Amino acid sequence: MNYKLIISLNISFMKKAVLAVLLLLSINNFAQKNPENQLGAWYMYNGSHTLSDTFSLKSMAHFRFFDLSNDMQQFIGRIGGNYKINQHLSATLGYAILNTDATFGVDGGDVIEHRVYEDFNVKHKISQLGFAHRFRAEQRFFNATTGHFIRYQLSLSYPISDLWSTYLYDEIFFDFDGEAFNQNWFGFGFSYTASNKVKLKFGYQKISLDNDSHLDRLLLGIVLTTDHRKKK
Repeated sequence: MNYKLIISLNISFMKKAVLAVLLLLSINNFAQKNPENQLGAWYMYNGSHTLSDTFSLKSMAHFRFFDLSNDMQQFIGRIGGNYKINQHLSATLGYAILNTDATFGVDGGDVIEHRVYEDFNVKHKISQLGFAHRFRAEQRFFNATTGHFIRYQLSLSYPISDLWSTYLYDEIFFDFDGEAFNQNWFGFGFSYTASNKVKLKFGYQKISLDNDSHLDRLLLGIVLTTDHRKKK
Protein backbone atom coordinates (compact mmCIF):
# COMPACT_ATOMS: atom_id res chain seq x y z
CA MET A 1 0.00 0.00 0.00
CA ASN A 2 1.31 3.42 -0.96
CA TYR A 3 1.13 5.22 2.40
CA LYS A 4 2.84 8.35 1.04
CA LEU A 5 0.10 8.74 -1.57
CA ILE A 6 -2.65 8.26 1.03
CA ILE A 7 -1.02 10.79 3.38
CA SER A 8 -0.60 13.25 0.52
CA LEU A 9 -4.25 12.89 -0.48
CA ASN A 10 -5.39 13.32 3.13
CA ILE A 11 -3.30 16.48 3.54
CA SER A 12 -4.66 17.86 0.28
CA PHE A 13 -8.24 17.09 1.38
CA MET A 14 -7.69 18.68 4.78
CA LYS A 15 -6.31 21.84 3.17
CA LYS A 16 -9.36 22.09 0.92
CA ALA A 17 -11.69 21.44 3.86
CA VAL A 18 -9.99 24.13 5.96
CA LEU A 19 -10.22 26.58 3.05
CA ALA A 20 -13.90 25.75 2.58
CA VAL A 21 -14.62 26.30 6.30
CA LEU A 22 -12.73 29.61 6.28
CA LEU A 23 -14.67 30.70 3.20
CA LEU A 24 -18.01 29.83 4.83
CA LEU A 25 -17.00 31.65 8.01
CA SER A 26 -15.98 34.75 6.07
CA ILE A 27 -19.27 34.73 4.13
CA ASN A 28 -21.26 34.33 7.36
CA ASN A 29 -19.23 37.06 9.04
CA PHE A 30 -19.90 39.40 6.12
CA ALA A 31 -23.62 38.59 6.21
CA GLN A 32 -23.78 39.40 9.91
CA LYS A 33 -22.05 42.75 9.28
CA ASN A 34 -24.16 43.61 6.26
CA PRO A 35 -26.97 45.99 7.31
CA GLU A 36 -29.16 44.66 4.49
CA ASN A 37 -29.48 41.40 6.45
CA GLN A 38 -30.66 43.15 9.61
CA LEU A 39 -34.19 44.15 10.54
CA GLY A 40 -33.77 47.65 11.95
CA ALA A 41 -36.13 49.88 13.88
CA TRP A 42 -37.04 53.56 14.01
CA TYR A 43 -38.38 54.92 17.30
CA MET A 44 -40.12 58.17 16.46
CA TYR A 45 -41.64 61.23 18.12
CA ASN A 46 -43.53 63.80 16.04
CA GLY A 47 -45.31 66.85 17.41
CA SER A 48 -47.63 69.55 16.12
CA HIS A 49 -48.29 72.49 18.43
CA THR A 50 -50.89 75.05 17.34
CA LEU A 51 -50.05 78.62 18.37
CA SER A 52 -52.72 80.51 16.43
CA ASP A 53 -55.26 79.95 13.66
CA THR A 54 -52.47 80.19 11.06
CA PHE A 55 -49.20 79.36 12.86
CA SER A 56 -48.02 76.14 14.47
CA LEU A 57 -44.74 74.62 15.66
CA LYS A 58 -43.57 71.26 14.29
CA SER A 59 -41.16 69.11 16.32
CA MET A 60 -39.57 65.72 15.70
CA ALA A 61 -37.01 63.34 17.24
CA HIS A 62 -36.12 60.01 15.62
CA PHE A 63 -33.80 57.30 16.94
CA ARG A 64 -32.93 55.06 14.00
CA PHE A 65 -31.19 51.72 14.54
CA PHE A 66 -29.42 49.27 12.23
CA ASP A 67 -30.97 46.52 14.38
CA LEU A 68 -33.83 46.57 16.88
CA SER A 69 -32.10 48.35 19.77
CA ASN A 70 -28.30 48.06 20.04
CA ASP A 71 -26.59 49.65 17.03
CA MET A 72 -27.85 53.19 16.43
CA GLN A 73 -27.50 54.40 12.87
CA GLN A 74 -28.84 57.92 13.20
CA PHE A 75 -30.42 60.46 15.51
CA ILE A 76 -32.34 63.31 13.93
CA GLY A 77 -34.00 66.24 15.67
CA ARG A 78 -36.16 68.61 13.67
CA ILE A 79 -38.07 71.81 14.46
CA GLY A 80 -40.02 74.09 12.16
CA GLY A 81 -42.60 76.82 11.89
CA ASN A 82 -45.72 76.06 9.86
CA TYR A 83 -47.99 78.61 8.20
CA LYS A 84 -51.51 77.52 7.28
CA ILE A 85 -52.51 79.14 3.99
CA ASN A 86 -55.99 77.63 3.90
CA GLN A 87 -57.77 74.38 4.73
CA HIS A 88 -55.73 72.42 2.16
CA LEU A 89 -52.40 74.24 1.85
CA SER A 90 -49.57 75.01 4.27
CA ALA A 91 -45.85 75.79 4.23
CA THR A 92 -43.06 75.00 6.71
CA LEU A 93 -39.59 76.43 7.27
CA GLY A 94 -37.34 74.52 9.64
CA TYR A 95 -33.99 73.27 10.89
CA ALA A 96 -32.69 69.77 11.61
CA ILE A 97 -29.58 68.35 13.28
CA LEU A 98 -28.38 64.79 12.67
CA ASN A 99 -25.77 62.50 14.18
CA THR A 100 -25.17 59.62 11.76
CA ASP A 101 -22.98 56.54 12.23
CA ALA A 102 -22.39 54.97 8.82
CA THR A 103 -20.29 52.11 10.25
CA PHE A 104 -22.47 49.07 10.91
CA GLY A 105 -21.44 46.74 13.74
CA VAL A 106 -18.64 48.92 15.15
CA ASP A 107 -18.39 52.26 16.93
CA GLY A 108 -17.07 55.30 15.13
CA GLY A 109 -17.65 57.18 11.94
CA ASP A 110 -20.10 59.67 13.47
CA VAL A 111 -20.96 62.60 11.22
CA ILE A 112 -22.75 65.72 12.48
CA GLU A 113 -25.02 67.27 9.89
CA HIS A 114 -27.13 70.43 9.86
CA ARG A 115 -30.08 70.95 7.54
CA VAL A 116 -32.40 73.76 6.56
CA TYR A 117 -35.63 72.61 4.94
CA GLU A 118 -38.68 74.12 3.26
CA ASP A 119 -41.97 72.23 2.88
CA PHE A 120 -45.05 72.87 0.79
CA ASN A 121 -47.96 70.68 1.92
CA VAL A 122 -51.21 69.84 0.12
CA LYS A 123 -54.01 67.87 1.79
CA HIS A 124 -57.37 66.74 0.43
CA LYS A 125 -59.86 63.88 0.60
CA ILE A 126 -61.82 61.68 -1.76
CA SER A 127 -64.66 60.32 0.33
CA GLN A 128 -62.90 58.96 3.46
CA LEU A 129 -59.54 58.42 1.75
CA GLY A 130 -57.10 61.13 2.78
CA PHE A 131 -54.31 62.36 0.51
CA ALA A 132 -51.25 64.31 1.66
CA HIS A 133 -48.56 65.63 -0.69
CA ARG A 134 -45.32 67.03 0.69
CA PHE A 135 -42.76 68.80 -1.47
CA ARG A 136 -39.51 69.35 0.46
CA ALA A 137 -36.30 71.19 -0.43
CA GLU A 138 -33.28 70.56 1.80
CA GLN A 139 -29.91 72.19 2.17
CA ARG A 140 -27.55 69.80 3.97
CA PHE A 141 -24.30 70.94 5.60
CA PHE A 142 -21.75 68.27 6.62
CA ASN A 143 -18.02 67.55 6.21
CA ALA A 144 -17.46 71.13 4.98
CA THR A 145 -19.76 70.50 2.01
CA THR A 146 -23.30 71.55 1.09
CA GLY A 147 -25.83 69.21 -0.49
CA HIS A 148 -29.09 70.13 -2.19
CA PHE A 149 -32.00 67.70 -2.18
CA ILE A 150 -35.59 67.66 -3.38
CA ARG A 151 -38.06 65.18 -1.84
CA TYR A 152 -41.64 64.35 -2.74
CA GLN A 153 -43.90 62.28 -0.48
CA LEU A 154 -47.38 60.98 -1.23
CA SER A 155 -49.32 59.68 1.79
CA LEU A 156 -52.69 57.95 1.95
CA SER A 157 -54.76 57.38 5.06
CA TYR A 158 -58.05 55.61 5.66
CA PRO A 159 -60.08 55.21 8.89
CA ILE A 160 -60.86 51.66 10.01
CA SER A 161 -62.84 52.64 13.10
CA ASP A 162 -63.18 55.60 15.48
CA LEU A 163 -59.77 54.78 17.01
CA TRP A 164 -57.87 52.93 14.27
CA SER A 165 -56.70 54.01 10.84
CA THR A 166 -54.27 52.70 8.26
CA TYR A 167 -51.69 54.60 6.23
CA LEU A 168 -49.43 54.09 3.23
CA TYR A 169 -46.75 56.37 1.78
CA ASP A 170 -43.96 56.64 -0.74
CA GLU A 171 -41.19 59.24 -0.75
CA ILE A 172 -38.54 59.75 -3.41
CA PHE A 173 -35.29 61.72 -2.96
CA PHE A 174 -33.41 63.59 -5.68
CA ASP A 175 -29.81 64.78 -5.22
CA PHE A 176 -28.74 67.78 -7.30
CA ASP A 177 -25.04 67.28 -6.53
CA GLY A 178 -24.68 63.66 -7.65
CA GLU A 179 -26.86 61.05 -9.27
CA ALA A 180 -30.37 62.40 -9.75
CA PHE A 181 -32.01 59.51 -7.86
CA ASN A 182 -30.80 59.23 -4.28
CA GLN A 183 -33.20 56.88 -2.50
CA ASN A 184 -36.85 55.87 -2.03
CA TRP A 185 -38.88 55.16 1.10
CA PHE A 186 -42.01 53.01 0.92
CA GLY A 187 -43.98 52.32 4.07
CA PHE A 188 -47.33 51.37 5.55
CA GLY A 189 -48.85 50.75 8.95
CA PHE A 190 -51.56 51.50 11.48
CA SER A 191 -52.37 54.46 13.69
CA TYR A 192 -54.19 54.26 17.03
CA THR A 193 -55.83 57.33 18.62
CA ALA A 194 -55.08 57.06 22.33
CA SER A 195 -56.60 60.49 23.13
CA ASN A 196 -57.34 63.81 21.45
CA LYS A 197 -53.64 64.68 21.92
CA VAL A 198 -51.83 61.36 21.45
CA LYS A 199 -51.62 58.89 18.56
CA LEU A 200 -49.51 55.73 18.38
CA LYS A 201 -48.14 54.47 15.08
CA PHE A 202 -46.90 51.01 14.09
CA GLY A 203 -45.52 50.25 10.65
CA TYR A 204 -42.91 48.95 8.25
CA GLN A 205 -40.62 50.75 5.81
CA LYS A 206 -38.53 49.59 2.86
CA ILE A 207 -35.59 51.86 1.98
CA SER A 208 -34.17 51.51 -1.53
CA LEU A 209 -30.81 53.23 -2.05
CA ASP A 210 -29.12 54.38 -5.24
CA ASN A 211 -26.53 51.56 -5.00
CA ASP A 212 -29.32 48.95 -5.34
CA SER A 213 -29.17 48.02 -1.64
CA HIS A 214 -32.34 47.74 0.46
CA LEU A 215 -33.03 48.21 4.17
CA ASP A 216 -36.02 46.95 6.17
CA ARG A 217 -37.22 48.97 9.14
CA LEU A 218 -39.91 48.60 11.80
CA LEU A 219 -41.60 51.88 12.71
CA LEU A 220 -42.80 52.64 16.25
CA GLY A 221 -43.94 56.17 16.90
CA ILE A 222 -45.89 58.58 19.04
CA VAL A 223 -47.58 61.71 17.67
CA LEU A 224 -48.37 64.55 20.06
CA THR A 225 -50.84 67.29 19.08
CA THR A 226 -51.35 70.30 21.33
CA ASP A 227 -53.37 73.51 21.01
CA HIS A 228 -52.01 76.63 22.72
CA ARG A 229 -54.53 79.12 21.37
CA LYS A 230 -56.26 81.26 23.95
CA LYS A 231 -59.82 80.20 24.53
CA LYS A 232 -62.31 82.86 23.54
